[in-house]
Amino acid sequence: MNLPFHTEETIAAIATAISAGKGGIAVIRISGNSALAVAKNIVHIPGTKQWESHHVLYGHVQDKETREIIDEVLVFFMKAPRSFTGEDVVEIHCHGGLVAVQRVLQIVLQSPLARRALPGEFSERAVLNGRLDLTQAEAISDLISARSEKAAKLAVVGISGEINKKISHLREQLLDQLSELEARVDFEDELPPLDPQKLLNEIHKVENQLQVLIDDSKSTSFVRNGIKAVLVGLPNVGKSSLLNRLSKSEKAIVTDVPGTTRDLVEIGIVLKDVPITLVDTAGIHSSKDAVEKIGIERSHQAIKDADVIVLIFDLSRGWSQDDQNLLDQIPLEIPKIIVGNKSDIAAPLQSVKPNIRFSALTGDGEEQLITKILTACGTSNIEELRISLNERQLDLAILAKSALARTQDLAFQDLPWDFWTIDLREAIHKLGELSGEEITESILDRIFSRFCIGK
Repeated sequence: MNLPFHTEETIAAIATAISAGKGGIAVIRISGNSALAVAKNIVHIPGTKQWESHHVLYGHVQDKETREIIDEVLVFFMKAPRSFTGEDVVEIHCHGGLVAVQRVLQIVLQSPLARRALPGEFSERAVLNGRLDLTQAEAISDLISARSEKAAKLAVVGISGEINKKISHLREQLLDQLSELEARVDFEDELPPLDPQKLLNEIHKVENQLQVLIDDSKSTSFVRNGIKAVLVGLPNVGKSSLLNRLSKSEKAIVTDVPGTTRDLVEIGIVLKDVPITLVDTAGIHSSKDAVEKIGIERSHQAIKDADVIVLIFDLSRGWSQDDQNLLDQIPLEIPKIIVGNKSDIAAPLQSVKPNIRFSALTGDGEEQLITKILTACGTSNIEELRISLNERQLDLAILAKSALARTQDLAFQDLPWDFWTIDLREAIHKLGELSGEEITESILDRIFSRFCIGK
């Protein structure tokens, strides 16, 4: 990637999470040609210590006008190119919380030499200055937002450069085939004949490897983004009890009175290293109660937004026509698990056999239910997967594979070589956009705008 990039502007932002009463330290990052000058202007270093690269200094941040000491700090200067962004970087380590760090940043931004960083601007500069490739920068963002240990492990693989290495290897294979085709377009009479079947086989190999990567990434998307499991059923079948059992907490009110839950109750948990949002819904039935009707409407919307539906019925009462009516309302494309609750109570012969016999009281069937939820969403074998693409990367991989499929369609139509090159070039371009080897600065701006400020 060769993009014109100039760093006359020096940027600054808080690079750590801040919260009142939490966090012993906070870090303000300053990057650019004037980073050292900005820091020297506001930080007083006692004694005769020099501002040397990669040395930590102790000092105080002062307001130049009032001479007021704002905070006691440690300062770390990193001279270009040995820094995260590849530019001169100064990190000011001050006290955490809200007030102190915001006051220090305010003093930094009073300098005419610095401005507030945009979201993701430090990472964008790191990519443009060659310190990171695009997939590594995205993996850092994924690591920060990881909601489970597996998601963090997949992000670390991306940081190590494995995604870029894999995509670049596939792209190089396609470039080899494109060069063979273009040579025949320009000098066909001077070169030995090209074996079209051999060429197709090489393209098909890349297409197959892309398909494996796409399938793996789809199965791990729930590891990144989480599964939304919606609990539905008639009133008083044990939805809230099941939620409390899985979450190991009393998040939902449980009584013998039907219709206790009148609104959605959501709780985030992690089951077998997969983030899951459990949604307890109002019992779906006919009601004249205005508040209850609103809760039932929200339950119907939750069903449409679900990744998997857990339909619960009361084993002690048996499967009813109302249960069947509810099952018929669930869209066919959404995975569903039928759970017969209250297995600890003697039950009549069931007309519908549940996928899981469960007892919210004793926990019987809990492990099977967890496994069933993960299997329904395709996340049961995630431990074996090492590389996973994020949503942007996955979309581009799918487009690249589609282009390769079109290339083979053209070949079967016995069209000239130059027709073959069109979609082959498209696939190469999409893989280059994925890895960052073929990407515009405007697209980079769009990608990094989704990052948090300070990263």
